[in-house]
Amino acid sequence: MGDILSQTEIDDLLAQLIAGEINANELKSGKNEKKIKKHDFKRPSKFAKDHLRTLQIIQENYARLVTNFLSGYLRTLVQIDVISMEAVQFSEFTNSIANPAILAIINFSPLPGSIILDLSPALAYALIERMLGGKGGGKIEKIRSFTEIEIAILMRIISQMLTYMREPWENVVTVKPTLNTIETNAQFVQIINPTEMVALATFHVKVGEVEGFMNLCIPHMVLEPVMDKLSTKIWFSMIEKEADDETKLTIEQKVAETLIPITAVLGRANLSVAEFLELQPGDVIQLDTPVDGDIQVMVGSLHKFSGKPGVKNKKVAVKVTGIVRREDE
Repeated sequence: MGDILSQTEIDDLLAQLIAGEINANELKSGKNEKKIKKHDFKRPSKFAKDHLRTLQIIQENYARLVTNFLSGYLRTLVQIDVISMEAVQFSEFTNSIANPAILAIINFSPLPGSIILDLSPALAYALIERMLGGKGGGKIEKIRSFTEIEIAILMRIISQMLTYMREPWENVVTVKPTLNTIETNAQFVQIINPTEMVALATFHVKVGEVEGFMNLCIPHMVLEPVMDKLSTKIWFSMIEKEADDETKLTIEQKVAETLIPITAVLGRANLSVAEFLELQPGDVIQLDTPVDGDIQVMVGSLHKFSGKPGVKNKKVAVKVTGIVRREDE
């Protein structure tokens, strides 16, 4: 974000180019120079690389969920990818925003403070046009201010997008993000000190033929209560534990739904081959079960229950009278 110019700097640069004060060839020649990023030892970054990696995993999951949602919601092809996750000062983020902008102020309960979702005007216009029945691919000749109706439409879309933010964060904290308001001027979103550090996720978004960027700004003060959980080691261990619990629950559900054969054995008798061959309709076979005795109820090949034969709802039935614990057979 440090290499992005503010709108004022862009206007000044264009004015100098037009006046001939700056040579465009000189600007091009500096492209191959090695860039050096300054590090302020008096104000070190509060985000470790491990924290940023975990946050990137969370945002990648969020991008996947929102991609699926918007594709169906807008009835067009939508693709969202995370292109960077970095720690910057809040002033660097706000200075890079040109007006008018779409800046959604989001309450990230139960964590303290708010986060900001920044949507480029080109994407905002594409979303509005799709919601109003258009193709969403019109060329924007001039960036204008957003009307109250357009803001209301965007608030509805962003509120829907926030519902998909819960699942990616559930291994860290159960968040309930809600949209507070939408501002169109970066000067009105000074939610923290300009020198405070923020985690900035930048997304490349494609809605139909329109491409643009979306930024998610998360101040350090918001994440401070859960910083110890933003370790990739803890993150993956929690995912594995959750996967084990989910697998166990799935197996239990499948076992509970499994159909098993149950057979009621009225009794048994031994016949010779000759007696078997002479059997005719009307012959009586004497069984080894007493008239007032229990019959065997088999689960598969296991004698599991004892019961009494009877009738229920005009059908032959068996009443379980006892449990035979013979699981070792």
